[in-house]
Amino acid sequence: MDPTICKDSRVLIVLAFEQGSLAVRLKEKIMFADRATIIIKSGKGGNGHVSFRREKYVPNGGPDGGDGGRGGDVIFQADRNLRTLMDFKYKKKYEAENGQNGMKKKRFGKAGENLIIKVPMGTVVIDEETGLVMKDLVEDGESFVAAKGGRGGRGNTNFKNSVRQAPNFAEAGGPAKERSVILELKLIADVGLVGFPNVGKSSLLAVATSAQPKIANYHFTTIDPNLGVVKIHDTSFVMADIAGIIEGASEGLGMGFKFLKHIERTKVLIHVVDVSGSEGRDPIEDFDKINKELERYSPRILKKPQLVAANKIDMIEEDDPRYLAFKAHVEKLGYPVFPMSAPLNLGVKEILEAALVELRKVEADPAAQQEDIEYFDFESEERDPNYREIICGYDEADDVYTLEGKQLSKIFHSTNFNDMGSLRYLYKYIEKNGAIDRLKELGLSEGDTIRIEDYDMEYWEE
Repeated sequence: MDPTICKDSRVLIVLAFEQGSLAVRLKEKIMFADRATIIIKSGKGGNGHVSFRREKYVPNGGPDGGDGGRGGDVIFQADRNLRTLMDFKYKKKYEAENGQNGMKKKRFGKAGENLIIKVPMGTVVIDEETGLVMKDLVEDGESFVAAKGGRGGRGNTNFKNSVRQAPNFAEAGGPAKERSVILELKLIADVGLVGFPNVGKSSLLAVATSAQPKIANYHFTTIDPNLGVVKIHDTSFVMADIAGIIEGASEGLGMGFKFLKHIERTKVLIHVVDVSGSEGRDPIEDFDKINKELERYSPRILKKPQLVAANKIDMIEEDDPRYLAFKAHVEKLGYPVFPMSAPLNLGVKEILEAALVELRKVEADPAAQQEDIEYFDFESEERDPNYREIICGYDEADDVYTLEGKQLSKIFHSTNFNDMGSLRYLYKYIEKNGAIDRLKELGLSEGDTIRIEDYDMEYWEE
């Protein structure tokens, strides 16, 4: 195949190694993604309309401008049919529809369509700016509004009063909400298998479940976590093979965080250790190192029930001093030890039964499953106590006085600068807020320039 006609570099990589084991590993890496950062933007509210009745027998009719439509929301929804965040690696920005502007004859603009973004179950949505969790989407169909659409602006009909009979201005639609969010997929599994690479986790998963993980005698065989269903005693639970953890994983070495975060959601841990020392490793040292990495990443993980699978027991006698020393060390720390040989299906049933017992204990205690997480405060964002505040300043370089504020900006964009009534409405708002008095304290006098965004106006007292 001519590489020049293939625009997808991922395909080229796979084709280049099509006959080798590296191709399989690259494909797996391409197919799975558990973290992505995207930008979401809600719809802007439609502007209110300025118009007047022009009926056959009413030459000077009153205002009849309709309100603008509300902007669309950005909604995240969990979908059981999705398994990866791969789609978000290639599309980074998602926008809801803007609201339609108001129309004459008091007709309202159409509301913008909501944008529903579907993600796999187990996805945590995080506000990148604050680092706070917005929502943990666990159940199929579970959803939440991540960015609300702007409110529709009011048409000039709303500004008519006994003094102002023909308002020649309307309200601008509310602004869109834009934010950067982090999507983080954490596996939803009851039991998690942890341990160094090549200690037999994949073999245990294969024997205990219907899963068919790739098993070979080299490190990091497991590129991504594998899931399987354990059926035992007329019940079942989901077990995950967490890819091999290495020393320094909690600090990001290797694929540290990519692996470790999948352990957080599990309820019970099975710590698999090669007690035979077949690769010249010390089982006690390996056990302590893995638990240290778990604690460094999150002390809460070590509070989970942990069962220790002393794997490859067929390669060493149970009365061997090395095994007895390992067993004594682990049990002294409060963890039960189960001698096991996954390929021979020796001791597998015993440790699975013990895992089921611990799982039932955890599920019977809701308090044990609660996480101490600080969530994003949507209500506080909506209230925004500084919304009406006008910030007064002086730009020495340009010799102008400045006014800034969220509500001020909205009214400013609603102002018809060709209409004296509209300008007076803007000025009265500024004056009523006390901004003129504060500018005077900064030195404002007649003839000076006041700047609002990109508009300069001279100040004269009425």
